[in-house]
Amino acid sequence: MDLQKRFATALTAVSLALVPMSVGYAQTAKKVAAASPAGALSQAASPESLGFDSARLARLDAYMADAVSGGRVAGATTLLARHGKVVSFKTYGKMSLETGQPMTRDAIFRIYSMTKPITGVALMILFEEGKWRLDDPVTRYIPEFKTLKVVKTVNPDGTMVLEDMKRPPTMREIMSHTAGFGYGLQDEHPVDKMYREVRVLGSSGLKEMIDRTATIPLIYQPGTSWRYSSSVDIQGYIVEKLSGQTLGAFMESRIFKPLKMVDTAFYVPAAKASRLAEVYVGNRETGKIEPARTVFGNSMPSYLQPPAMESGGGGLVGTTMDYARFAQMIANKGELDGARILAPSSVELMGTNVIPKDVLVNSNGTAGSWFNEAVGFGLDFMIVKDARAAGTNQGNGTLSWGGAAGTWFWVDPSNDLIFVGMIQRMGGTGGDDLGGMARALTYQALLHPEK
Repeated sequence: MDLQKRFATALTAVSLALVPMSVGYAQTAKKVAAASPAGALSQAASPESLGFDSARLARLDAYMADAVSGGRVAGATTLLARHGKVVSFKTYGKMSLETGQPMTRDAIFRIYSMTKPITGVALMILFEEGKWRLDDPVTRYIPEFKTLKVVKTVNPDGTMVLEDMKRPPTMREIMSHTAGFGYGLQDEHPVDKMYREVRVLGSSGLKEMIDRTATIPLIYQPGTSWRYSSSVDIQGYIVEKLSGQTLGAFMESRIFKPLKMVDTAFYVPAAKASRLAEVYVGNRETGKIEPARTVFGNSMPSYLQPPAMESGGGGLVGTTMDYARFAQMIANKGELDGARILAPSSVELMGTNVIPKDVLVNSNGTAGSWFNEAVGFGLDFMIVKDARAAGTNQGNGTLSWGGAAGTWFWVDPSNDLIFVGMIQRMGGTGGDDLGGMARALTYQALLHPEK
């Protein structure tokens, strides 16, 4: 189906939502429920039954369809749920422009940094088993970090003046990006350049990643600043060390299987390869998108074979519904469909800001969000503390994050609402941030939050 026809189809679906329940929407809802993948959340009777205005919600559909028809992205999916029921689950455009394969609900996406909250949950499972505590020094579990140096100053020529650590980073700090580690996603800081030079993210395993990281100084003294970092890959190594399982095996047995996240893993098996959406990047010269061949200076992995390193910071692939089930578990304070993953108090810990007031920063290191008194960071989630002061119409306590290929999600406990958006475009969305627009267009349609 070409883009114009798909846009027309989206508008037709919106029109159906506007007719009386007895005439159109009930039939549509039945078809949606029948087509839902295994383990799907249940379908709402109508958007109005959960407080949404269908006509206003159509603005979200139209915006996403326009992003596709305008060539900003090849395709997309959006899933909105409230009180555990799906309000809207839409697909737009194509999985591949080259093959013309339409986007499907069970398309598999590279979720990159949306892996991080899942790794955080894995670590919190071990927290509940008494394996570690938030203020434990990381060196208790990774002695290789005992001799880490810290950058004191950077000379005009780019050389670094180093000093000893005043104390080791804590577990709390590696879960909130305040430990001082670099990442290598950019190379403006000498430490990030070193991450690229020694190929920390290109290691052949998590132990090699730890050994390479141990040769690179911290960017600042632990706990004194905030910088997006490889610390969630370090968390993945700790999960392996404390559990005695590989990170993938632990996630599969303790998170994916209980939550029926049937398509989430560190690679796509051959039987599912046709469902892996193509990943694109914008060409500044042509203004068009084209297949992405590299990522962060390395060749783009195929994701069709097990990786050399299971990256807790960005290695997972999965479907929209799979991630929605993870998000709903968080919204339910640790449980979904009888599967208890975490205690409510542990989810509350993850959703509590841990950035000290004297460490507040202007940017989250990715230029995507701004931290201040109203917006902070918890344990592997960004946290909206005071939504109206932050300039957003989300609810207080909203947890969120996104991925390098443009995927995004949020969990709003105040409104018992989750949203998952999936695209596959590296390096920005070629215009307004789709996640930010999805938030604005979702909440302007929530006219009766008391329902």
